Amino acid sequence: MTGQPLTLNTAASAASLSNWRDGELAGMLINGIAQRAAKLANLRGSDAPSAKIMEVCGTHTMAIAKWGLRAVLPDTITLISGPGCPVCVTANQDIDVAVALAQLPDVITTTFGDMMKVPGSQQSLSQAKAAGHDVRIVYSPLDALALAQKNPDQQIIFIAVGFETTTPIIAASIKRAQALHLENFSVCAIHKTVPKALRALADDPAVQVEAFILPGHVSTIIGLEPYNFLARDFGVPGVIAGFEPIDILQGILMLLDQMIALEQTEKNSSKSTLQAEIQIAYTRGVKEHGNATARSIVAEVFDTCDAQWRGLGLIPNTGLKPREEFAQFDASARFSPPLPPTVEPKGCQCGDILRGIISPHDCRLFGSPCTPENPIGPCMVSSEGSCAAWYRYYGVQ
Repeated sequence: MTGQPLTLNTAASAASLSNWRDGELAGMLINGIAQRAAKLANLRGSDAPSAKIMEVCGTHTMAIAKWGLRAVLPDTITLISGPGCPVCVTANQDIDVAVALAQLPDVITTTFGDMMKVPGSQQSLSQAKAAGHDVRIVYSPLDALALAQKNPDQQIIFIAVGFETTTPIIAASIKRAQALHLENFSVCAIHKTVPKALRALADDPAVQVEAFILPGHVSTIIGLEPYNFLARDFGVPGVIAGFEPIDILQGILMLLDQMIALEQTEKNSSKSTLQAEIQIAYTRGVKEHGNATARSIVAEVFDTCDAQWRGLGLIPNTGLKPREEFAQFDASARFSPPLPPTVEPKGCQCGDILRGIISPHDCRLFGSPCTPENPIGPCMVSSEGSCAAWYRYYGVQ
């Protein structure tokens, strides 16, 4: 990754502490981080590389860039963005399925706005719409249900992309469609689940993540336990953080406290059995056991399946598909549209960016020709994408 310092665009003056909800507290956290970073660096020695902390939530990615958090951290701490954007990790072959479904006759395709401009092998949904196919942005799958009720002679397909946060409402929509006996509603399920992707990252020697800022939204559903393997199997600490700058700074501070304690333990291994932990900083939003009701409806409607992740490859049992009793609502299986050969965008390095191997500025396409108006890869399309965040708040360097 580039070692050049990052500076905010002049227009993005939000990095000023006076613009934060509690500038005094933020200043205290920043000073505390600086002190702990110096202590960690001293324990490791002057030749040690900077400590890598990865966030795996698109909202964190945007907040870190918007509030200029990289600029207030010491050089011995490096924040890297992981696969926290569900649109970004959607593989080209899944985009191709969505586009192929949209091209079927007598179909109204619905999806969230972020999916529209993501390029597939030949087209995006936005391009399919421009070619005359009926593709619509909706704010909820319930909007797609309403369309199905109003248009009984057309098939309504909802392209469902998301992590654990959005799957409960998709599951509820499918149950509602079944209760209404809607035969013209179905879902193209491109859902993914987060924990096993984190295992793939922790197990990847090229990534070398030392700590995780864990996703707040996802954790409201799944709670703390699914992340425990990070600490148990890899000795990697994690903190579930909120989304305001103070939340993220608190998470970093807590991680540094753990990293210092673990470093001291390693140097005095015979005197302590201290282990890494998964902690919750975002206590106002996340409970230890998550939301059992939401998980229950997801388990009722969906079964796990293997899923292809952009940048991470095939990860077993990280996808979701409707169970047999809800098979009539599985658009991919129901319509089985013909698909073009999968072609990856030439020169796009979204995969390496999603693994934290490089920063967006290191991609040779960043800023020219790849821009939000002319995206080559999905990380520049989504409002939660790393490249979109860096382009908006750091500019082209």
